[in-house]
Amino acid sequence: MKTVKEIMSKDCVTATTKDNIYELAVLMKQHDIGFVPIVEGKKLIGVVTDRDLVVRGYAEKHSGSSSVNEVLTHHIKTIEGGTSIDEAAKIMAENQIRRLPVVENGELLGVVSIGDLAVREIFVNEAGDALSGISEQKHREPAAVH
Repeated sequence: MKTVKEIMSKDCVTATTKDNIYELAVLMKQHDIGFVPIVEGKKLIGVVTDRDLVVRGYAEKHSGSSSVNEVLTHHIKTIEGGTSIDEAAKIMAENQIRRLPVVENGELLGVVSIGDLAVREIFVNEAGDALSGISEQKHREPAAVH
């Protein structure tokens, strides 16, 4: 049985709470990503998405020099590297999330995304169900990532 550690993205672009929201926006643009794990050393503190920047950052009139803490999601769903791909797909579908940080003892190892599941044609139905469930949520009030 394959685990998420085998398919996750290991070279994640990360930032720290010392960064500001403008720097995060630039990172996202440079690397063509919409999700940045926030770390202290290797310890995962939370995540920031492009949506977080818009909804909790600029729409709340925070300037680009505002701290990452203004837009950071602290309570996030994570999984361990030994989690099966099937279980990861199930967690993503149940929680309506596209990306799961992979941690060990609180330290970030990588990130597994719906794309990682779908591109490898692993549990395509579960990945599709998760994506379709997320897409249905687009017109609802955003829920915090658990």
